[in-house]
Amino acid sequence: MEYMSCTEAAGKWGISERRVQKPFEENRIFGVSKFGSMWIIPKEAKKPVDGRTKQGKEQNNK
Repeated sequence: MEYMSCTEAAGKWGISERRVQKPFEENRIFGVSKFGSMWIIPKEAKKPVDGRTKQGKEQNNK
């Protein structure tokens, strides 16, 4: 399995590094691991739904 860093995921998903890390802390993305002080994310991981937006709230209620 190939992994990417938070910086790579932030660029791929178009969000900040901190917004990438938040779902990891809440266990919302499968396969994420912490290697020392660095999060590693599977390359095939999908961008998590942002629950702060109207669209995200609608998807979370389904």
